[in-house]
Amino acid sequence: MRKRLTALMMTAALACGSLIACGSDSTTAYASETIYGEVTAVSDTGFTITVGTYENNELTLGEEIADITVSDSTTYSMAMAGGGEATSGDGEAPTKPDDAATEESTDETTEETTEETTEETTDEETTEDTEDSSDDTAMTEATVEAGAEAPADGEAPSGDKPDGEAPSGDKPEGEAPSGDGEAAEGEAPADSEASADGEAPSGDGEAPADMGDAQTELTLSDIEVGTQVAVTFDADGNVESVEILGGTQSAMGQPGGNMTSAADITYSALYEYNADETVEGESIASTGTDENAILVTDGEVTVKDSTITRTSDDSTGGDNSSFYGVGATLLTTGGTLTVDNVTIDSDAAGGAGVYAYGDGVAYVSNSTITTQQNTSGGIHVAGGGTLYANDNTVETNGESSAAIRSDRGGGTMVVDGGTYTSNGTGSPAVYCTADITISNATLTATGAEAVCIEGLNSLTLTDCDLTGNIPTSEQNDCDWNIILYQSMSGDSEVGNSTFSMTGGSITAKNGGMFYTTNTESTFVLENVDITYADENDFFLKVTGNANQRGWGTSGENGAQCTFTAINQEMEGDIIWDTISTLDMEMTDGSVLTGAFIDDESAAGNGGDGYANLTIDSSSKWIVTGDSVLTSLTNNGTIVDEDGNTVSIVGTDGTVYVEGTSSYTITVSEYAD
Repeated sequence: MRKRLTALMMTAALACGSLIACGSDSTTAYASETIYGEVTAVSDTGFTITVGTYENNELTLGEEIADITVSDSTTYSMAMAGGGEATSGDGEAPTKPDDAATEESTDETTEETTEETTEETTDEETTEDTEDSSDDTAMTEATVEAGAEAPADGEAPSGDKPDGEAPSGDKPEGEAPSGDGEAAEGEAPADSEASADGEAPSGDGEAPADMGDAQTELTLSDIEVGTQVAVTFDADGNVESVEILGGTQSAMGQPGGNMTSAADITYSALYEYNADETVEGESIASTGTDENAILVTDGEVTVKDSTITRTSDDSTGGDNSSFYGVGATLLTTGGTLTVDNVTIDSDAAGGAGVYAYGDGVAYVSNSTITTQQNTSGGIHVAGGGTLYANDNTVETNGESSAAIRSDRGGGTMVVDGGTYTSNGTGSPAVYCTADITISNATLTATGAEAVCIEGLNSLTLTDCDLTGNIPTSEQNDCDWNIILYQSMSGDSEVGNSTFSMTGGSITAKNGGMFYTTNTESTFVLENVDITYADENDFFLKVTGNANQRGWGTSGENGAQCTFTAINQEMEGDIIWDTISTLDMEMTDGSVLTGAFIDDESAAGNGGDGYANLTIDSSSKWIVTGDSVLTSLTNNGTIVDEDGNTVSIVGTDGTVYVEGTSSYTITVSEYAD
């Protein structure tokens, strides 16, 4: 049982004599302290949080619960990532300078900010201060700032300019998915916009319309389930102030929404390129705080046959790294970056391997990428970026560091071949808030689920070997290997999540296989070899959730799921509830061994949901327990594990099939 902590307002303290005496289970007074947490419930007098630690703009939740009771004197404010309170007003994205003004000096300092809105401008201005240097090999430091003047002419960086051709490694074949989930390049999803006032997304994925710009307008009503907060107590243990930090965290520990927009972002780079350039046979070491080793803002830049290291004890990581690529080892925000036969080693928070943001396009081939710290994905897109990867070896070791990773604003990834391994807690092999296509690759998560897909995004796998090992957590309603959901953090547009896999294999080391909640979702599975965890909690779970992570509203956060099995063998139960909908079709010799279970534990008062199953003439359902369906259309075979016919009975008592098995299938409608 979780320890329960109670923080009381002044009047309650006086009435009870002491804070400790008023507590229900066990109480703790936080006199002159600040605690951090994520809101799990809100009332007229306060809210309840799961207490955690807050470092480097990331909230890590613990096991303790605190009941926060506020008073009329409690003040509220909105935090910006990196410190300071949010201000009102929107910034404009800068425009790109003329080509004649994009020459780079050997020692330069430029600063850049870009704004991410629903119609995001991705062109950029740059400012360059050129300084003389007697050493042609001296490294270039660059900072790019929005609204700066066009650069003065300076010396071109060292190294031969490329001829425009791709490196020796072939670019992967395949096109970006054309589905509705595709994010336009440089355009953030409509509901993922970070407003100037920093409002965390509401339950429907949009910022509340009545949210004011001024910080003095914030009240208790602006706090909702999933909001991350800092609560400060006065010397008497009363709640003095509440600072809103951001939205919820995702299923796999990736950062949730915060109040930063691209206009607040400043990049600092060891080498910055805004014109065509080739870097070959170099050893580059970046040690600056939140620094990019290489930043490409324009032009076609090729890095080949080189070693690049990123090391920093002071880098912050967090949302700025996740959403915009701050501190990534190699980052492109507006040009084309080609990486071939490069060794990339990162040991810095937020130190992703290769990151494509906005109009940036990256090609990564025949390279080795290793990251050690948190918020450090292997290959990463956000803000509409595009990345192609071919035959790479990628390993990540930090938290929130998927080997194949995307974040706010989405983008496109096409991956062919290679090995991608995530070892950190909360780091799946693939974290998908983009449209991602992967073929012929080995994808492994040793401390998290295999795949996490959020919102209007898609993952298509062909002939891949996929493995996950999610740890059991009290914050989760269940353990899963592949999840399709909507976190309401604002990191992805609300819409249909799609998982499609043909050939290859899936292995689960713990829990059930497929879980979908608080979203529309589509699964297509064809001829995939599946290995289940020993307990195999379920094959597919389509239900609401207890809202411990802020995923929708309890009793209303079910899923609307379509599942198609093509020549597919499946084992495990199908769990559904009446606030969800499931349309499942078995075709081309598919076999399901399991039962359909109506589990209303997260359905509140229930709803009009359903579970429909269609079995074609070549497919079979081997029933392992009493089952409940709304509609069953059977043109195939339904038997138990001993080959006995299973009875099929209507909810009105009609006997459609009188079987010899001890199991019964109860349906509202039946057709054969």
